[in-house]
Order: sequence, then structure tokens, then C-alpha cells
Amino acid sequence: MKTSDFDFHLPEELIAQTPLERRDASRLLTLDKTTGSISHHRFCDLPSFLQPGDCLVLNDSRVLPARLIGHRPTGGACEVLLLVDKGEDLWECLVRPGRRLKPGAQVMFGDGQLTATVEAELADGKRAVRFHYQGIFLEILEQLGRMPLPPYIKAELDDQERYQTVYSRVVGSAAAPTAGLHFTPELLKRVEENDVKVCYVTLHVGLGTFRPVKAEDIQDHEMHAEFCMISQETANIINETRQRGGRVVCVGTTSCRTIESFAAEDGTLSEHSGWSNIFIYPGYRFKVLDALITNFHLPQSTLIMLVSALAGREHVLAAYEEAVQEKYRFFSFGDAMFIS
Repeated sequence: MKTSDFDFHLPEELIAQTPLERRDASRLLTLDKTTGSISHHRFCDLPSFLQPGDCLVLNDSRVLPARLIGHRPTGGACEVLLLVDKGEDLWECLVRPGRRLKPGAQVMFGDGQLTATVEAELADGKRAVRFHYQGIFLEILEQLGRMPLPPYIKAELDDQERYQTVYSRVVGSAAAPTAGLHFTPELLKRVEENDVKVCYVTLHVGLGTFRPVKAEDIQDHEMHAEFCMISQETANIINETRQRGGRVVCVGTTSCRTIESFAAEDGTLSEHSGWSNIFIYPGYRFKVLDALITNFHLPQSTLIMLVSALAGREHVLAAYEEAVQEKYRFFSFGDAMFIS
């Protein structure tokens, strides 16, 4: 299949720039993966689409406030974006301006409670940067860091917690698992009261999630790797749900990729952690997933290819066309889709 097979027209004004005042007030498009039938609702209606005996799989990764604005000894402004923790205060980073931040360059953040030294140039313009500080690094980041919002969001975020899910707890993502942004504690309680099990996996979202597919043939695309974990408790809940005939409903493509990466051929799961670069596109046979809650994705992206693997390219593109006609909000702070 060609990358262009997953293109669609998206008016720029439909790209949501800010979150809604209430998380679960977003719209919800439901898509029947078998028939292609579509209906329109609000996200707060979600419990009525879940069945007793189902389980809901959520990604509890928390976004690192990884965007640091600092200055060089000369006074020139610069920006450092944390990507991968290499240990011993050394991070793989993206930096701006790259021509000024060569090995040996010094950077100061805030009033100097955090400083850094560029130690090496890496592939793709990245840098190895070592940080110097007193205290706890994550606490300093919470004070000085900003959310690394996706490139298509131009507005500043007033409340940084709005780019976190209400159940986030394991710090490590460079971007939010955005399908989960619609949930409130009250909505999760309603779900559980409907005899639906709620369980958690962890996948730390990398910036590669925004990397466009440049290959003409999708099979030539090299997927980025991300670190993910599944506990034995979650594995047990999913295995028991399947044994009872319930549905496994993933919240977001990250939860989907985690369980599909670690599942045995018969769909059973056990405790596991590691890196995954699974690329799901039409023709893939799902081993665990039955239904998916997801946001609306970029044209020609690996994410729209994943949802097309579940519901069929024609059904998905028809749903996207209707969403555009109905002026749904797209991408991270946008509306949601339930594919069942």
C-alpha cells in the first residue's frame, strides 16, 4: 500500500489549539468496524457503549516537562528538549540554535539552579547533554520545564496538567497519550460501576510519533522504538476478560501497540517490559485488541494506518470525511472516535 492511500483533506481551522473547559465534553464519533456505520455523541456517553465484562486498557505514562528555555554565557537564548535519559544526568536532546550548541557549550536555566554542558553531537542533529544541579532532577524540571506540545499546536498552554491524563503516574513521555485526555475521575468511576474492568499499561511516547512517513510504500517505513511495560495484574485482567468472552478496549494507539507487542500468538499476556517498534497497518491480525478509543490523526501518519488496520481503510477515511464535514476538532486537543 502507498502512503498516499491514507491522505485526506483537513482544513487547518479544525486543528484544535486548546483543550475544552471540560475534558469529557468533547465529541465522540462511533464507527462500526464491520459495517462502517457512524453515529455522533459526546465523550461523556462512553459508558453506554461499553459492555459489562469488557476491560478498558489505559496508558498511565506521564509527560515529562521536557522543554527547557535557557541562555548561553553570552546571553543568547536557547532551547533544549529532553528525549532519552542515558543515565548519570546525561540526556539525548534536541537543541536550538544547533549551530551555537556544539560540544563544550554551556547553558543555564532559570536562576542557575540547573546548568548543562553539551558533550557530543549525535545523529539527526541531536546532542548528548549533561545536566548539573543540586536536589532532585524531576522536581527541578517541574519548576523550570514546559510541556513539549506537538508542532501543530501554536497556542501556549495555561494549565500544563491539561496535557496530562488524570491517571498519569509514570514519568517518561515526550508527548501525551492523547486519547486519554478525555477522561475525568467521575467518568472512570461510571465505567467501573458498569462492571467494566480498568487496567493500565505504560508506553513512553517518543517524538517519533510525529515523524511523517516519507516512504512511498508504507512497508518501507522504519518505525521508531518506544519503551513500554505491562504488569502481571494487567495481564491477568486482560487474559481473564478474553476467557470470559469480554472485549479488550484500548484507550489510544499507545495502549494498543503495547499489548499487541507483548502478546503471544494465542493472544495471552504476561508481565513484560522492553522496547517496541511494532508497525500496525492494514493486513495486520490483531491478537488481543477488540475495540479502540482514539483521537483523529494526521493524514498519511502511522496512526491512521493503525486504525485502518482495525476498521478498514475505506471505513476510516469515510469516517474522517464525515468528521471534517461535521467540524470535529482534530489531533491532540481534539475530539474522539470509538471503533468497535
